[in-house]
Amino acid sequence: MFRRRPLIQILTLFALSLPAYAFDIPANHNNECVVLLHGLAKSKHSMKKLDKALQTAGYATVNYDYPSRSDSIPSLAETHINNALSQCPKALKIHFVTHSMGGILVRQYLADHSIPNLGRVVMLGPPNQGSEVVDKLHNLPGFEWIGGPSSLQLGTQENSTPAQLGPANFELGVIAGSRTANPILSLWLPGSDDGKVTVANTKLEGMKQHIVLPVTHPFMMKNRKVIAQVKHFLAQGQFATETIQGT
Repeated sequence: MFRRRPLIQILTLFALSLPAYAFDIPANHNNECVVLLHGLAKSKHSMKKLDKALQTAGYATVNYDYPSRSDSIPSLAETHINNALSQCPKALKIHFVTHSMGGILVRQYLADHSIPNLGRVVMLGPPNQGSEVVDKLHNLPGFEWIGGPSSLQLGTQENSTPAQLGPANFELGVIAGSRTANPILSLWLPGSDDGKVTVANTKLEGMKQHIVLPVTHPFMMKNRKVIAQVKHFLAQGQFATETIQGT
């Protein structure tokens, strides 16, 4: 008994000192499937940590790899989201978690199709209003070769794909980043940004909630606070508001 008390006190203090992103979320989502979609020039490996965290929380997951530079956004959405959905059992509620251009693929798909058992969507750093980086670089020789046809469709002009897709008519939470890993590109981005997309341009009419975290565009999907917020929104339909820095 003498030895147990200090141990109990230590464990209690440890529990009370857990960081704010260790939210209490029930790990019981066995009837739900999450489709993860990476961004432009990425692969499913970039979403691996997030995928594992969602599996641990009890979700079935499809961490889908698609050739992001091979085709236009409408073609990519039509082919690859259909393929990803086919890997989710038909009876399950289906959620999406996306990074960057992956969110635009979901918007494109939902503009053309309905998913009867659609759950919630969380987008990380989505260029929902396009990116000024594309505006600056799209005429540069080799840009299309590097980024593919889809990269040319992500500008901020009125005829860009994001601008043509309209507001969200689904339950959407958006996480924007406010730190940059590329200060040169950030020179072209007005206001707060994540090195690729401004905070303002991640927003979308009809979204349910929008938060800003101090993370960068290329690595936000691996950040523990971001992952915790993703799980919180999927489970509760809202982010943990105590960590919201801006809307």
